[in-house]
Amino acid sequence: MSIKEWFEDKRKITALLKNSVERDSKDANETEKNKNKSIDYAKIKKLWAQCDNCENLLYLRFLRENQSVCKECGYYLQMNSSDRIELPIDRDTWRPMDEDMYTLDVLQFYSENEPSHSDNLNSEDESYKDHITFYQIETGLTDAIQTGIGQLNGLTIALGVMDFQFMGGSMGSVVGEKITRLIERATAESLPLIMVCASGGARMQEGSFSLMQMAKIASALYIHQKEKKLLYISILTSPTTGGVTASFGMLGDIIIAEPKAYIAFAGKRVIEQTLGQKVIEDFQVTEHLFGHGLFDLIVPRNLLKGVLSELFWFYVLRSSL
Repeated sequence: MSIKEWFEDKRKITALLKNSVERDSKDANETEKNKNKSIDYAKIKKLWAQCDNCENLLYLRFLRENQSVCKECGYYLQMNSSDRIELPIDRDTWRPMDEDMYTLDVLQFYSENEPSHSDNLNSEDESYKDHITFYQIETGLTDAIQTGIGQLNGLTIALGVMDFQFMGGSMGSVVGEKITRLIERATAESLPLIMVCASGGARMQEGSFSLMQMAKIASALYIHQKEKKLLYISILTSPTTGGVTASFGMLGDIIIAEPKAYIAFAGKRVIEQTLGQKVIEDFQVTEHLFGHGLFDLIVPRNLLKGVLSELFWFYVLRSSL
């Protein structure tokens, strides 16, 4: 190799190394930018929400003050269970029950020993235990319901509130047990009972254990309503479907629904495939169902506490006669 060729090769190698360094530096900068973008997006999610109907951005502080109702179009956004508890319950009177109760993976549904093929916790490849842990971290709850005793305009009541943000509010053994214990306590202390429903139905990861909760809750309600003659009010929010609709959701002495809520047993697609015919639009929405006698009242969120208060005081006066 001549000296000229040697210098030429050295110049090519130097150029290649320079390009490689620049490319690596550019990739590092892009990665840093992407990180900054994701951090900014996370901050935005903590400050703003998007209306599912009109798609307007809503400032979360003002949205909570308006009880999660869009000021632009009046659409009812989903509420978590903690915010729902604040709607009817007087300040500093809430006493929660069974907060430390959590579910076990009795059926070993996608056992934790099975290797995971995805980092996405919503993947079917993840174990039931992983799903539970993920939603416990996301929501701060041990399962899909909060139960407790509180006061509504000075009247002591038992209240259970389902949380759709925890695995779609699905009813597993813990949800069923917490509801049953709440009913039994309300019965023992002669308290009126309210259940706020928001659920996709029974939890498939628990198989027949989840289906058993329907009968268990219905049995406890029978004693509360029929034998002890105590009041039970069911409040249906969007969505209320499946096993919850088929059990305690529709067993209330008085059934209240939120405006424009989706309430059903089976979904529209399942019905159409089963019957082999089309069904009308919005036939599983509150207003259409109310017209067919499924509920007693449709009550907006801002009026709910007042309506419940009047119903309970009527009940108290009737019981004293």
